[in-house]
Formats: sequence, C-alpha cells, structure tokens
Amino acid sequence: MKKIVLTFWIFSAFFAGSCRAQKILINMDLQQADHLKAYGVAYWTLDNGINVEWLLNYRGGSFLMDHYPAVERELRIRGVSYAVLSGSETAQLYAVIDQENMDRVLLEKAPKIAIYAPPNKQAWDDAVLLALEYAEIPYEKLWDDRVLGGELELYDWLHLHHEDFTGQYGKFYANYRNTSWYKEEVTKNEAMAQRLGFAKVSELKKAVAVAIQDYIRRGGFLFAMCSATDSFDIALAALNVDIVESVFDGDPVEQNAQAKLDYSNSLAFENFKIDPNPLLYEYADIDIPPSFAPVLRGAEADYFTLFEFSAKYDPVPTMLTQCHVNAIKGFMGQTTGFRKSLIKQSVVILGEAEGTDQVKYLHGNLGKGTFTYYGGHDPEDYQHYVNDPPTQLSLHKNSPGYRLILNNILFPAAKKKKLKT
Repeated sequence: MKKIVLTFWIFSAFFAGSCRAQKILINMDLQQADHLKAYGVAYWTLDNGINVEWLLNYRGGSFLMDHYPAVERELRIRGVSYAVLSGSETAQLYAVIDQENMDRVLLEKAPKIAIYAPPNKQAWDDAVLLALEYAEIPYEKLWDDRVLGGELELYDWLHLHHEDFTGQYGKFYANYRNTSWYKEEVTKNEAMAQRLGFAKVSELKKAVAVAIQDYIRRGGFLFAMCSATDSFDIALAALNVDIVESVFDGDPVEQNAQAKLDYSNSLAFENFKIDPNPLLYEYADIDIPPSFAPVLRGAEADYFTLFEFSAKYDPVPTMLTQCHVNAIKGFMGQTTGFRKSLIKQSVVILGEAEGTDQVKYLHGNLGKGTFTYYGGHDPEDYQHYVNDPPTQLSLHKNSPGYRLILNNILFPAAKKKKLKT
C-alpha cells in the first residue's frame, strides 16, 4: 500500500478548502456504518498532516478533526458515517466531555507500522494483517534478519505475527510434521539461523525476542496476539535455559529447566510451568482454557467484557478499550486467553471472561515503551484451523473484536498531554 504523496498544488488546495469554524465528527457508536474503515480514515487524515482528536468514551470513542473537503470525500468513498459540526455544536460537544467520564486526546502523527512475519507466511491468516488491509493502513513486514539488523528503530509500532519464539515451530509437530508447509517452515527457519550464525533456531528466536524487548524499552509499542504472547514471554524467561526437546533441535531439554527460568525477564507472566512435550499443543499453563481441550461453553456463550477506566486519569487503558459495546464475543487460538493467577501485578487487565480465570486482553509498560497482549487468533472466526479460508472483513464492518486491534494502531499517535478547551 503506497503512501499518498501530495504535490504542492494539491496540498495547497487541500488546506485552502478548509472551513476552520467547522469540524468533522466520525461517530464510533452503534450508528457507525463501518467502524473498521473509520480507523483507516483517521490514519489517512494523520498521514496527510491533519491532527485528529480522539474523543474517549464519547459515542464509542469518536474522532474529530477540522473540516476539509478532501477528508469528507475520503469518508464518502470509504463508506464511513460522519457529521459536519458548526462551531457552536463543537463547543457543546466539548462541554459534555468536560462534565462526563470522557476526554480528548490529540493524535498528531501517523505511526510507522511493522509486522514481524515471515516473507511467505503460512496459509492461515493473521487478524492484524486483515485489519490493516481492510482499513487501508500501510505497513511493512520484518523478519529475523532485519530485526537483528536494527531496523526496528525505523518503526513506531510492531505487531508479532503468530510466532513461536521458543523455537518449537508452533508445537504443530504431533499433527502436521509430515505436511509440506511444516517441513518448509523448519527448512526456512534453520536456513535463517545458519545464515545469522546461530547453531539452533531456538537460539535465533531468543536473540530476536531480546531485540524486540530492547525496542520496547527504548520507546516502541508492541502488540501481540495468540501464540506470540506467551511464547515471547517464555523465551525471555528461558534465555539461558534449553527448554526445547530433541525433535526440534537435536538435543534434549536441559535438566531442571523449569527451576532455571527467570521470570524477572518476562513482560507479563510469572510462575508459569512450561510443557516441553512435543506432542502437546501448548507451551505452558499460561493459556486458559487449553486449546486442545473441548470447548466447554461453546461460541454462543463465550464472551469477555472490557473494563471501564477513568478517561481523564487513565487515558491509555481507556484508549485501548474504546468500543461501541462492552461485551465482546470470545474466540479461540493456540493461546486463547491468559491465566489471571500468572499475570504480574504491574500489568493492567483490559478485558476478561467474567466468572473464569481467563484474561483476554492486557497492557503493560517496559522502560519508555509499552506492550499489549490480546488472546485468540481471529475475533470473527471462533475456532480457526490451519488452512481455513481468511475472514472477509467486509462482512464484519462493525466487529468489536477487530476494533480492539485498531485501537492499538492509533495509540502511538497520541500526544501525552491533555487537550484544553
């Protein structure tokens, strides 16, 4: 997706047509025709040098910007609902925000987005890639060589494709070791490890995990889903321990490996117990429920709820939970959710399945940066399997689960200080 480049005369016309007294409101409540495309328009507006106000808790987390004909035209093209407000209407809107559990956050610059994913990713889809493509938000892919080459510094936001940072190839060994795609995955990763000077794939992935951890410390924003969440934390805790069985790396798991884990190095989880059995489709007891167990409640009864935060005092978790509904239908993955008892006290829980020990959505800080983990594979595909067809987001324009992904896309654009009326 190419970035829009405006020549001088187009740029001049773009701004000359503005009516400063008027604003464009992109409502994000139940009346919005296409929530996901709305994020794309907000990003497009920022990418063209126009600030956007994110109205936290106002009509589902709406967007407000100065009125420009080009922005209005883009909204019409993409089928996004909006309204043009007069100066007095905008003043009334601000008054409501001042009085309620709402706030205004200024978005100033479109973040540069990177996706950690193999050049030829597997046949099953990735929810973040689907969201970015549908919303028409540009991104670039990075793989191990580019990460270790220092290219993360060029990007504001990083998503981890459904990766296995422990070097166990997603623990698909039991069911898929004889398939062509699995063999290609092994060959590709072993070749990369050899080219970069690592004896084993597990050692390569640990080095990549450390590079990503350093990226966060220096101010990067990390967003991970499904197996990229717990496998990343496990790899960091096992930097100096071999937790991989011989079917993956040629030698057995190190003796007393469990006791040698360093939980102080992981981001979100602690006191977890690893499961090195190559025939089991789990890395540790972090995941709940185990993805290999029967679905107890079923798709119709499975949902999680978002926590409500103070917009004026807790703007970050408020931004990340903006949605037009509070209860969101659940969805499974290799890592479906996170066991609450294993989450560090410093981590903020954003969403959980009520009445269970399952946390679905969490956020934390590391140095100058942040990390956000979202359990499950695809918010609109309850139980996604290998080689299932990709989700058609044109059929899910108002998906609450996908909105949480796109909240994270705009989060790095937020100005730290609050706006004043």
